[in-house]
Amino acid sequence: EDQHESYLLENSIAGYTDNSDWVVGLAYQSEIFASDTYPEFDYSYKVPGAFAQLDYELTDQITTSYSARIDEHSEYGTQFSPRVSVLYRPSDLTIRGSYGEGYFAPTPFVEEIEAAGLSRLAPIDNLQEERAKTASLDVSYTFDDVETSLTLFGSNVDNVTGLEAFSANNDGTLDAVRLVNAPGESQIRGSEVLLRYYLGDVKLTASYLYLDATEVSPDGDGRRAIALTPRHSGGFVAMWEQHGNFRAGFEAYYTGTQSVNDNPYIDQTNPYWHLGLMGEITVGRVSWFINLENLLDVKQTDEHPMLLPNRAPSGQWTTDIWSRNDGFIANAGVRVKFGH
Repeated sequence: EDQHESYLLENSIAGYTDNSDWVVGLAYQSEIFASDTYPEFDYSYKVPGAFAQLDYELTDQITTSYSARIDEHSEYGTQFSPRVSVLYRPSDLTIRGSYGEGYFAPTPFVEEIEAAGLSRLAPIDNLQEERAKTASLDVSYTFDDVETSLTLFGSNVDNVTGLEAFSANNDGTLDAVRLVNAPGESQIRGSEVLLRYYLGDVKLTASYLYLDATEVSPDGDGRRAIALTPRHSGGFVAMWEQHGNFRAGFEAYYTGTQSVNDNPYIDQTNPYWHLGLMGEITVGRVSWFINLENLLDVKQTDEHPMLLPNRAPSGQWTTDIWSRNDGFIANAGVRVKFGH
């Protein structure tokens, strides 16, 4: 028996001039959890706050945006979240840069607890809010039938919330978990390249993402890759379409090697591909379509069992999901359009 409640009230006023738009406002947020079974995890967050944003055109080619929010969190005190961005658009080139800070108030319901419940979680004590700093730079350029973009991004997160296993009975058996702030910073650095090409009725899109996501090792000696974050991934989509007549498409997505934690079968995953095909033909008011997903029949269970040999300290019976588990999928159908 438990109850979750959330409330949001907001009031704002906005205005504009020839070269600016602005908004200021007040907000009140509340999040409440009450449990008859586990009252030690009850919490009631009350967060009044004020916010403001200004978009200002410095010139015809340069636009800036400034925003800030101040929250008075009932559990974690005063929180200030600023953000600034600059957009430079000369002709077909667009450059956008941004920097921001923010926070997150932790609750007992991290992913593992959502899956296994509160029965093995120790009462929460001395937990701090998570704080994040993010920055990004985006450059895009369009010429003729080609669109290109390059994005560079990074973030540092302090006090990342996670689970730590321990022995509840002091017998050396890891049979419970507690919510703790991870030591040091979690750091994410990455870049993404996207290329889109139009060739008549055919549109080709290719992308590549490089991601370097690390956290401090549990023993405090060096850094390790954050679990379930592939360093290399990419995609390719080809679509041939004549509006009102037909369309056909092919997609291919690559997911590189990922680190996994608390998996007794592997330390790193194998890379895999997801391939798909689709087609649709329209005659008058009737459209026939077919969709084929996961053509290679990729399944995580082909790599290792999902069931753990022993129940995890959090209460989970299965490993984390790092790949597909639904196998090859095919569906087809008919759509009929009525009316004008």
